[in-house]
Amino acid sequence: MIDQQVPLRGGAAPLPVRPRTGRFLVLASVFVCAACGLVYELELVAMASYLIGDSVTQASVVLSVMVFAMGLGSLLAKRLRCHAAVGFALIEVALALVGGFSALVLYASFAWLGESRAVLIAFSVAIGVLIGAEIPLLMTLIQRVDRQDAGGTVADLFAADYVGALVGGLAFPFLLLPMLGQLTGTLFTGAVNVAAGGALILWLFRRDLTLRSRCLLVLAGLCTTALLATAALLADDFERAARRAVYGDGVRVAVRTGVQEIVLTGDGRDSLALYLDGRLRVSARDEFRYHEALVHPAMNGPHARVLILGGGDGLAAREVLRYPDVRRVTVVELDPGVTRLARTDPALSALNAGAYEDPRLTSVAADAFTWLRSAEGRYDVVISDLPDPGITASTKLYSAEFYGLVGRAVAPGGRFVVHAGPPGERPRTFWTVEATLHAGGMATRPYRVVGRRPGSGARPDHVPGDAEDWGFVLAAPGTAEPVLGLDPGHPPLRSLDAGLPAEAGRAAEDIRPRGQQPSTLLHPRYAAET
Repeated sequence: MIDQQVPLRGGAAPLPVRPRTGRFLVLASVFVCAACGLVYELELVAMASYLIGDSVTQASVVLSVMVFAMGLGSLLAKRLRCHAAVGFALIEVALALVGGFSALVLYASFAWLGESRAVLIAFSVAIGVLIGAEIPLLMTLIQRVDRQDAGGTVADLFAADYVGALVGGLAFPFLLLPMLGQLTGTLFTGAVNVAAGGALILWLFRRDLTLRSRCLLVLAGLCTTALLATAALLADDFERAARRAVYGDGVRVAVRTGVQEIVLTGDGRDSLALYLDGRLRVSARDEFRYHEALVHPAMNGPHARVLILGGGDGLAAREVLRYPDVRRVTVVELDPGVTRLARTDPALSALNAGAYEDPRLTSVAADAFTWLRSAEGRYDVVISDLPDPGITASTKLYSAEFYGLVGRAVAPGGRFVVHAGPPGERPRTFWTVEATLHAGGMATRPYRVVGRRPGSGARPDHVPGDAEDWGFVLAAPGTAEPVLGLDPGHPPLRSLDAGLPAEAGRAAEDIRPRGQQPSTLLHPRYAAET
């Protein structure tokens, strides 16, 4: 058991530095610990958003649970105030271990257990309790160094804490993530955490500790640092093993861009799969069903100029370019890494029929919302091939404001089509998209394509079970509903025939609910449905 040396009757053991210097060192430790604490919080939010989705919900859960746990930690720390130096050192060791390994354990639970919510809550509570216990103990230590009025001490402590939080909050996205990644970044933060806390106690307050206490604290700090360093050295091996557990043994490409993680598995026409941030976006086995249903009903009419929002994999563009009278196609994709892969990877390029080699196609790396605000010219067809609206990052691309911008880009007599999620699994989401298009000044024709997938294999996140259930909304600016059908000169299709669009429209109308409200930037209405 680590014990603290009882001060002599004449008072506490003298410090090795002047009070003002000692005060500065304690505040410097507050600064570093606050920066590390915020990195742990942001890492939990980032991992939860990546692994579970719906970043607003995950951020709310993590931060609210953590703030509650911080209050609990402050109460528990009252029992340690008489042993503040030892207590603070042990808390920093525990925080370095729990916070440093949080990303690794979260990803491991996701990869091998398939579930990470319970682990996320447990880490939020544990880290919150430990962070909350820091301030009361640091308050005791700073008063031990320099006894001034309580108000001045609290002001200095919180000033250092808030400035440290600012530095940690900026360091996480701009330094740690791009330079070290999530796993190594949090392990490095843990090492900084234990070094800052240990240095403060073992040097500034060393005379308050017995020799046995100092030796045990040094041993605990060295063991913690060794564990963190070993994990950092093995992080790449761990990530490869976890990736195999998630995606199987056929991973060919795994790259993290400035936007997302891109994973490509398989190399055959039936085995190729594209994952973005852990979610299956393209399965070569049946992607043609989705892309034919998305593209060809919108091509019924003038289609010389086509704009594709999203769709960086080139598969929607492949379908558009099958029309010989298409003169120009513009693809606006947020992540240039996706378009680069679609252009250069042999298997994906073969799947999209070399769409990026067609001189009619131009790709733009930009956010679709921002690009439309300054876009010039109009298009006969606009195709929205974006992630489902239930994913928080894409919610603004399903808002009334966004559809208003799209309406300005559609030429007279033109059409706009949007993938609106599976109507059977998430009917409120699907019909909210339709209501939002109305609010954006468009007339709509919803339609639904339902079928049974041949064979087995991985399924996209918008397809329930082994059934295909894709919902779309065809729209046109104004009050006249667009005609749901196929262009007389459409190319040969594998999954659609001339009568299917009208049948698909009736299938969608059969499940229309009442009273759906539009989604706006200030009042998003897309939520998880079970």
